[in-house]
Amino acid sequence: MQYVTKQLEGRMTLRQHRDLLVDAGWLFLLNACVQYDRGQREAANLSKAAALRIGNEAGHGEIMAWAWEIEAWFALTQSRWQDMLDAVEAGHVADQTHSVGVQLYAHKARAAARMGDARLVRDSLDAGRARLDRLPRPDHPEHHFIIDPDKWDFYEMDAYRLLGDDERAASHARSVIRISTGPDGTEISPMRSAEARLTLGVAAARTGDIEEAIGMGTTALEADRKSLPSLLLVANELDKELRSRYPRETASRDFHERILAITRGAVTPELPF
Repeated sequence: MQYVTKQLEGRMTLRQHRDLLVDAGWLFLLNACVQYDRGQREAANLSKAAALRIGNEAGHGEIMAWAWEIEAWFALTQSRWQDMLDAVEAGHVADQTHSVGVQLYAHKARAAARMGDARLVRDSLDAGRARLDRLPRPDHPEHHFIIDPDKWDFYEMDAYRLLGDDERAASHARSVIRISTGPDGTEISPMRSAEARLTLGVAAARTGDIEEAIGMGTTALEADRKSLPSLLLVANELDKELRSRYPRETASRDFHERILAITRGAVTPELPF
């Protein structure tokens, strides 16, 4: 970021200036994600706003759309459903050709599920799937701002869990874990696997298997890599199910205390990028 910013101060052609602006835009987007995962909300919002401003200045709709996608993600993890839906629509206006649209539809489905709107969930999932099917398979699916087809199970898992369709949610969760695990047993996508295990935990809690629910939840919380806003969003759902269904069980109270401890430690001091 410092290197690109320094280069922008030098003499160059208009094309070179725009190319550097685009590079800076992508870096600010990535910075916003990392900062938010580290609990640095104010810094993350500043990085997201910078990316949106740069995208507008450079006439780069995809960067603008990803900035709105990040805003939608912030709103989702903060339970601001209408703000999230507004951000999704702004993202679609900014760009309608890249894979960011798939992510925006997925976010819309997740917000709709949390609002209990089953029809909007299915309409959003159908639209996202249709967009995904029209896109070529990415050469670099590990790219943070490219949606790979394997992630679609993850989106459907989340939506069906929230709608209470535990059978479908569990089926997608098992698929997510399988896809996220390499041939040698190494987890390629640890956060997806963690949220899939939490989903299996929720399904187990609802069917009366508290031991399986606690086991899945505990394994998920022990993941080495944690995107805490995302992890806590789903972990709180499992915690709510356990406390509602098994309020007298020691295991439920212990899990709740663990969630509280993670929540208290989720916000870290603001650091300069």
